[in-house]
Formats: sequence, C-alpha cells, structure tokens
Amino acid sequence: MKAVLAAVNAKYIHSNLAVYCLGAYARMRGEQAEFKEYTINQNPEEILKDLYLAKPDFLALSCYIWNISMVREIAAELHKLLPEMPIWVGGPEVSYDAEHFLRENPWASGVMRGEGEITFTELLGRIRENRDLYGLPGITWRGKDGEAIANEDRPVMDLSEVPFPYTELTDFEHRIIYYESSRGCPFSCSYCLSSIDKKLRFRDLSLVFRELQFFLDHRVPQVKFVDRTFNCRHDHAKAIWRYLLEHDNGVTNFHFEVAADLLDEEELELIAAMRPGLIQLEIGVQSTNGQTITEIHRKMDFAGVSAVVNRVKQGHNVHQHLDLIAGLPFEDLESFKQSFNDVFALQPDQLQLGFLKVLKGSFMYRMADTYGCVYRDKEPYEVLFTRWLPYCDVLRLKRVEEMVEVYYNSAQFTCTLPACMTVFEDAFSFFDSLGSFYEKKGYFSVAHTRIRRYEILQEFMAEYVGEEDMAKYREWMVFDLYLRENMKTRPSWAADLSGWKSAFRDFYQKEEESREYLPELAGRESRQLAKMTHLEVFSHIFEKETAVLFCYETRDPLSHSARWQKVEEIGKNCSEQSGSFDHEIVKT
Repeated sequence: MKAVLAAVNAKYIHSNLAVYCLGAYARMRGEQAEFKEYTINQNPEEILKDLYLAKPDFLALSCYIWNISMVREIAAELHKLLPEMPIWVGGPEVSYDAEHFLRENPWASGVMRGEGEITFTELLGRIRENRDLYGLPGITWRGKDGEAIANEDRPVMDLSEVPFPYTELTDFEHRIIYYESSRGCPFSCSYCLSSIDKKLRFRDLSLVFRELQFFLDHRVPQVKFVDRTFNCRHDHAKAIWRYLLEHDNGVTNFHFEVAADLLDEEELELIAAMRPGLIQLEIGVQSTNGQTITEIHRKMDFAGVSAVVNRVKQGHNVHQHLDLIAGLPFEDLESFKQSFNDVFALQPDQLQLGFLKVLKGSFMYRMADTYGCVYRDKEPYEVLFTRWLPYCDVLRLKRVEEMVEVYYNSAQFTCTLPACMTVFEDAFSFFDSLGSFYEKKGYFSVAHTRIRRYEILQEFMAEYVGEEDMAKYREWMVFDLYLRENMKTRPSWAADLSGWKSAFRDFYQKEEESREYLPELAGRESRQLAKMTHLEVFSHIFEKETAVLFCYETRDPLSHSARWQKVEEIGKNCSEQSGSFDHEIVKT
C-alpha cells in the first residue's frame, strides 16, 4: 500500500515537523509513507496534479489555519479523480470539531485528532489489512452509512518514543529546521490551543543532546525549537543551553520561545556567555494591561520581563523578538498604545504586532460573544472588532503594524528613527502618524524600493520640521544606508563628495602602509581597501564636519551593520571613537 503524508506550508523556507514525526514513527513500526510538501503560494492545480500522479492508496493531509481552505479545495477535486482513495486529515485546524468537519466535507474519510504518531501508524495498519476502525483511539471517522463516529481520545505518548525525524538534510537546504524537546504547555492563555493540552512532557536529554549534535555536525543555519515555553522547566532548559554553549560550532543559530520573567540567574549567566548569534529569544508579552493579562489567564510580570530583556540586551549577543496581540479583552486603542510604548521602550531587535486569531477549541472561541469579539469566518479567523476596539481602530493598528515592519523590524533605519521620533509624543504616535501619511498619499497600494522608503520618510518629516532639521535627517538616512551596504549608486539626496576624492585617496594610501584602522583587511592594496569600505563626510549630524569610515568586512553579528569609525582629519589623524554597533553612540 502506498501512503502519502502531505503538507502545505506557509512559505518555502518552512518545513512541517508533524508529518516527518508521523512518518518516522510509522517506519519504526514497520509501516511506510512518502512525504509531499508544498506551499500556499503554489498554484492549487499544480499540487492537485502532483498528488494525482503520485497515485497514493492512502493520503493524509496536515491542516492548519494558513492552509485549510487550500487543503479543502485540493482534496475535494482529488476525491473526484480518485474516489476510492481514503483521504484523512489531522492537525489543530480539524481536531477540535471533527464531526462537523466530516459533515461539511464529504470527501474526507476521517480525522486524526490530537497527537498523531501512534494513531497514524495504527490507522495505516488497519487500512492495509482492510480491518474496521472501531476501537482505534484518537480518530473520528465515517461509517458505512456516512455518519461520523467519534472513537475515544488517545492517551498522550512518551515524547522520547518519537524517533528523530531527520536522518539526512538534503531536502532541507535553505529551509528552517524545526525541533521539539517538549510538548504541551503549563499555562492557560485563553487564545492559545496549547493551553488545552496540560500533559506537559519532555524528551529525554540524552536523545536531545545526540540530536542537537546532528544539527551542529551538519552546520545547519538555524534550528527553531517549537516548545511552547522552553524554559518552563529550569533544569531541562539549562542542560540544553549548557550543551549548546559547550558544543557551539560557530554557525548554527537556535531559536527559543521563552517566558522572560521565569529566567533565573543561572540561565541569564549561561545566555551572557554565549557566542553572539548562537541563540535568539522570542518573548510573548501580548499586553501590559493588567486587567487584560488576568482575563486571558496569562501569567506575566512585565517588570520582570523588562528587567530580563534589558539584562540580556547588555550582552549584545542575543536577538530578542517581543510580541504584542491587538484585539484582546479590555484593551482599547489607548490601552494598546500604552502596551506598544511599554514594549517599544525596551528596544527589542524585533517587535511583532499581531492581531487576535480566534481559534477553534480555545477558551477565547467560547468567550467570543461575551467579549463582543467578531472575527473573520475564513482562516486565520482574525478579529474584526471587539467591545473595546472598533473596526476603524483595528484598521489604524494595521497601518501601525505595517510601518513597524518596514521601518523598525527591517533594521534599515536604526539611526534615522530615533532622530525622527524626537518630534513626536511617543513611539506609537510616530508610527501612527506615518501610517496615516501613507494612507493619505496612497502609498500602501504601491510596491516601494528601499530607497523610495527613505524618500517617503523625508516627505513625511518635512511636514513637521524645517529645512535645517531636514538636512540632519537626510544625513542620518545616508548613514543608515551605508551602515548596511556599500552602495554603488549614491542616493540622490546625498552630498556631493567629489571635492574629497584626493583626501580619500591619500587616506587609503596611508592605510595601505599603516593598517591602523582596517587591520581586518591586511594585505589589501589601497584600491582594494577603497572598494571594500566606504568613506562618507557628514556636515550636520556631528558637532563639526566629520568623515566616517564604514568597513564591511566586520559586521554586527545581530544586525549585520558594518563597523564604522570616525575619521576627524582625513589623511592626518583619526579619532579614537569608533562604532561598537551600539545605536546609542549615534545621536543627534
């Protein structure tokens, strides 16, 4: 019997850990299944054709909020082409209302509910042997007369019994590797499906170490832990972080979702000792409104979170990603503005502004009417409005989200933004006003180049400040551009430096001999030094006319910004001050 496990991922760089775990467990028990992975950006006709030509005898589809409509569309058409082939589904999008799903989708033979490794393997065996499905735990299936039959739930398994799903990594080049060392979550956040599974389990550390070493030996670029709260058990988290610290290969990055306020002193010391870029942390704040936090059954001490984020930030070795959710109960626009400003003040490397998704099976789903929470019928079931947040405010926050993504999370305006924000009451007001400007000008409907984003920001700031200040903002933008890239074409607003050519040439000729400022480029001739670096003269952002040298051979391990250094007298003397990648060095 030819069985196929298929997944439709949100992006090409993603992979589906679930289908690989199911397939690995099935192989261990003597069953076989092929893998098929696609993305939601593909033409459904291409996926349909590929599955049809595979001619499976059994098909299992992995269902999530990002792919359920496409899965339904493809499966319905495939059923017309291969009406005798059983099509089963599994995943969080179908597990919590399986009988309703079967009623609405006549092509579906059944639903695998919840944890699927054992269920999938036993299901394959029964179908291969043409046995009935009565008594098989963890499934809802269609009986002979078409009625939905819900078998009992399956007890959760020992996570250490799941085989390591990655035997070789050829199919995962240029893709994110996902890994789990625990399942379940100790918390009860009302918007999250993980809160339903209270049976928190951990993989045996001897297995975890061996599997992490596999990633390290293969120099995988990034491994993303899918543990819902990685540090909920301190000894487990410390052992893994200690192993990574001791076996670091200098290349691989590991991503963890943590509760920052739970990190203890020993964990913070381990983090501080790590190579820059070895790990990155995702921290879900969601809101700083105490009433909101209580209502969503979340335990979070924002003062504790702030202390930890600031402590980790001092080491400048860990990328920190902080999350907020708009549309939660008791949070209106003013409350969310406060939450935003509270989190933005921590200056995370990324600030993710998300919108509440009302997931089937969650407590939020059951409480939607109480909260006056109206959400989209189609996945991802995103909030439209609540008792506290009307749709017009949701739209306003959507604009803020886009501006934060473009101008903050891109890390392309690290010096310009702090200068711009001094004109506004707070960070939220800046992004809110910028979003309104985009809306007024019709810029949201147009694709923009990076240079155009800078030009639009100049248009925007010109409405608030005079020409003298605009000269400073234009220079900060030039600084940011060369901080990221040795641009071959100068921006149109950059100063004419033709009068400095001779001084620049003299500097590089002297540097060829002295290697005083570019030791990392030892052995390069002056012409090579000029090509591998950039000299720019600024007349407004420093106290006096100052040349700055950008070196692209040495970059910030977190932001990838070039090393920079002031050169106060080209060809004569250089200042001792240099850019240590601390954005606070560059100020108006």
